[in-house]
Amino acid sequence: MPAFPWKYQLSDHSCAIEAGDLLNKYTNCPGTPLQIEAVTDSTLRIHARTQKSFAVETAPSSTGTLQLVEAASGDSAETSVLVLATDSLRITIDDALHLQISSSDGTVLCSDYTGPLQEAESLTEEEIEQMRQEGHVVHAGDDACRFQITKKLFGDEAFYGLGDKTGFLNKIGYDYTMWNTDNPDPHVENPTFKALYKSIPFFIALRNDCVYGIFFDNHFKTNFDMGYSSTDYYSFGAADGELDYYFFYGDTIADIISQYTALTGRCPLPQLWTLGYHQSRWGYSSQQEVLDLAQNFIDNDLPCDVIHMDIDYMDNYKVFTVDKNRFPDLTALSDILHQKGIRLVTIIDPGTKVENGYHMYEEGIKNNYFAQTPDGEVYENVVWPGDSVFPDYTSSIVRNWWGSQTKFLLDQGISGIWNDMNEPASFRGPLPDDVVFPGDDMPRQHKEVHNVFGHLMAKATYEGIKKNSGKRPFVITRACYSGTQKYSTAWTGDNQSIWAHLKLSIPQLLNLGMSGMPFVGTDIGGFGSNTNPELLSRWIQASCFAPLFRNHCAKFSRCQEPWQFDKQTLDIYRTYVRLRYRFIPYLYDLFYEESRTGMPIIRPLVMHYQNDPEVRECNDEYLVGDRILVAPVTDQGVHVKVVYLPEGTWIDYWTKERISGGKYILRDAPIDVCPIYIKGDSIIPAWPQLDHIPDGGSEELILEYYPASADSSKYVHYQDNGADFAYEAGEYNLYRFRADKDGELSVSMEHEGYEHHYETLRVEVY
Repeated sequence: MPAFPWKYQLSDHSCAIEAGDLLNKYTNCPGTPLQIEAVTDSTLRIHARTQKSFAVETAPSSTGTLQLVEAASGDSAETSVLVLATDSLRITIDDALHLQISSSDGTVLCSDYTGPLQEAESLTEEEIEQMRQEGHVVHAGDDACRFQITKKLFGDEAFYGLGDKTGFLNKIGYDYTMWNTDNPDPHVENPTFKALYKSIPFFIALRNDCVYGIFFDNHFKTNFDMGYSSTDYYSFGAADGELDYYFFYGDTIADIISQYTALTGRCPLPQLWTLGYHQSRWGYSSQQEVLDLAQNFIDNDLPCDVIHMDIDYMDNYKVFTVDKNRFPDLTALSDILHQKGIRLVTIIDPGTKVENGYHMYEEGIKNNYFAQTPDGEVYENVVWPGDSVFPDYTSSIVRNWWGSQTKFLLDQGISGIWNDMNEPASFRGPLPDDVVFPGDDMPRQHKEVHNVFGHLMAKATYEGIKKNSGKRPFVITRACYSGTQKYSTAWTGDNQSIWAHLKLSIPQLLNLGMSGMPFVGTDIGGFGSNTNPELLSRWIQASCFAPLFRNHCAKFSRCQEPWQFDKQTLDIYRTYVRLRYRFIPYLYDLFYEESRTGMPIIRPLVMHYQNDPEVRECNDEYLVGDRILVAPVTDQGVHVKVVYLPEGTWIDYWTKERISGGKYILRDAPIDVCPIYIKGDSIIPAWPQLDHIPDGGSEELILEYYPASADSSKYVHYQDNGADFAYEAGEYNLYRFRADKDGELSVSMEHEGYEHHYETLRVEVY
């Protein structure tokens, strides 16, 4: 047997491989051994990392057992093979450090690719420059990967995840860059739109006989070529940093998401009111305008729980200030709105105005809280306030300082904070790569911090609100990284009032959910451009069950509150907002499930029917949990919808017609109808008609029961005070409901720790 070109050391949970030039090229980390760890028997970590992760805040304690199976010659006398195994996986490593991961039954899951690559380096510098001048994205020079992992394509893959990138649900054949980017141009299915506001370097690979996931935990600029360059392989690589990726294996897509979110964190239970309707605009520019807005919701019989205030409420766009001319008494405004059942959320940007006498600037300068030039001067750029500086959120001291400022807003009745412009965005060109963030004890350059800047801002905000209010924080962010779901909800950014963006919103939200970000939404109606009655009607229908339910638009566009249009549009809007409010207890149950398992709230059909080839590419339908199927119309002028119903019995929500699934149907869908179907034998909790979400929820619970084939059905329902963290100490109720076809209801308690119980329970059989 030939000598191994490297040596290895095996412990109970890991294998360290040391080598010379070959390993250094593979890891881009000279002198650092390659580590293969069995985090669990189905989760592997392959890394050469020395620095702390921002996404995985607590280093996983390895519980899997890694055993040496074989250390012997390979297929020829010139190769050597090392074989390791857990109870679920088998890892083969050859003498060129090519990895192959198989299941315990021998199915090859994922294998390093060993053939020729399509490389930009094969182009001359002149050819690369010509392509860039024409607008092509070429990963070469400064944009080239310093190291890259290349995996074989078997030909039957579908890829999901990667956050809210453009394109269809299945990411096969796409090429993406993880570099948080504020680009106001319309984001459509276009090869040049490789980067958006978020960087979530996690994907799920579904094959005919297996499913796995990979999380590439590198927050420098990274590239994901999902079969774009070749049908033979896919790859992921980084411009800098260290090799660190996790491999997840399971039987289902849900298994992969559960393992990934166990590692990076799960969205905690939100406050109940956050699941209601949110109204926003850039900008509601005076106290009276906000009061008039709230009254319009009441006058038009429209439920509303939240009004968002954009940058116009601030004094010259200075964060943690209020313009006393436009908003003379923010506390009184908050109190009046709260009496109407409406809460206020205010925007905060990271760009801090350069102004002597301004407390945020002076405190930050005094304590060295801002990013610096390589020469040690405070770095300045231009954002909304004009000349601005940027907090160093990599420092826990700065995060605590920033979080403490939330008290100023909370004391005036503000209920949540909306973080924007945190890619970070700037008007005088992007922050240079060599801008320095000093941190607590480890200075980092902007090229390393960029993709986690928004993540760390969200963390600072979340922790500040939690400390200063004792409530479950409501934070919304535009930019994020893996793990941000622990701290913030998110929206997809500055979309446009165009049909393409309505269509795009469904795969965006579904892929965000599969990427561990469950509390997400889009700007209903579109942020930029002018919406119209048909587009707004179809958008509110499509977004009816989106976890974050917000209408938002820009000041230079048409106002898009529903009463700004005709009576038909207002009536349609009201119907679907009220439908949303009816099913809030079901949505809250799904958030409870998510907090325990990582399962998203809205899901692609492939999550529950992954062996059905018809749903792998289903871009215009989604499931709410596993019981409600929504098939919105997303094309102008369409009044008949082609709907795919997977196996089982489905009940048309509007007509109560029962339909056998496993086929396509044509559903009439006039402008006031969004096709919605309920899975047979489902129990779904609902509330009576409400105009806002009361503290603690409704006093009455309705159970909608849709019998089909079973004699009876079961459902477990969660209840708590919907506001604080008392549930962590056991102050919650878990009801187990059982209903038969006659509507007879039996109730038992799986857990009883919350003193409030429903005054009324009733079953409605359909």
